[in-house]
Amino acid sequence: CVYVPILVFGFPLILAALWQLVFRVRRWSESMVYLSNLIINDSLLMLSLPFKIHAYKKQWTMGPTFCSLLESLLYVNIYGSIMLSVCIAVDRYIALQFPFAARRLRSPRKAVLVCLIVWTMVFGCSFPIYGLHENEQPNQTAYCFQTFSNSTWTKSWILVCMETVFCSSAIVMVYCSMRVVQILHGLRERNPGDSKLRNNKSMKIVLSNLVVFLTCFIPYHVATAIYFHAKVNSWAQETIDHLRYFVHMSICISNVNILADGACYYFILKENLESAQKERRMAIR
Repeated sequence: CVYVPILVFGFPLILAALWQLVFRVRRWSESMVYLSNLIINDSLLMLSLPFKIHAYKKQWTMGPTFCSLLESLLYVNIYGSIMLSVCIAVDRYIALQFPFAARRLRSPRKAVLVCLIVWTMVFGCSFPIYGLHENEQPNQTAYCFQTFSNSTWTKSWILVCMETVFCSSAIVMVYCSMRVVQILHGLRERNPGDSKLRNNKSMKIVLSNLVVFLTCFIPYHVATAIYFHAKVNSWAQETIDHLRYFVHMSICISNVNILADGACYYFILKENLESAQKERRMAIR
């Protein structure tokens, strides 16, 4: 199961990132605020993974409410990652495209406010998950992480919301990322001797963020849209079973973002530490 290596490698990765945040970071920039929230978001998924591994093809005996809570963390991670990735891309875009206005538009405090809005939206939108199970016995859910009730597939607004959030986020991500690359490429051509522009952290952060976003989340939203359409239109059961497997595999791919986020952790933390070292050298002079 792919969740075992995610747990094995993801747990120390998150611990290492948290250690850097707590003991090495002295200056909190906007990027560090978004990064810390991304780490918290990934940590929430890590809490649910042991239960997901335990529930694989087994009857669930821990109650429907706890099952729904764990399932909600799964979707909180997916859409929390999507929205925080967009925040990182937009933040970089504003800093480069509008350098003077950025001093007014960007600050660590405003980044905290944006993250609070993101968390409120993500957790608020996860509440409908608690009503997606159909239980004959009120104190027991037969399976967890594997299926929802038949009535779920009559609620087309769920699919509309999911796909709208993803598609709009993808458009913003691609636009901001490409603009950042264009701006930095233009600066590099005008200043060929600048070593900082040749090894620019902003470009690496934005590109790694974009690659993780597209690779991890496109398969899930394509699979979900097809599966939803198949359930609503009563396709052949064999086809639906294959599509269900496709959905589960796409969820696995989306959860791999915990490991892929490591590239984003690395570049942002490295940028912050190098900036802090530069400030210390300037202070000594």
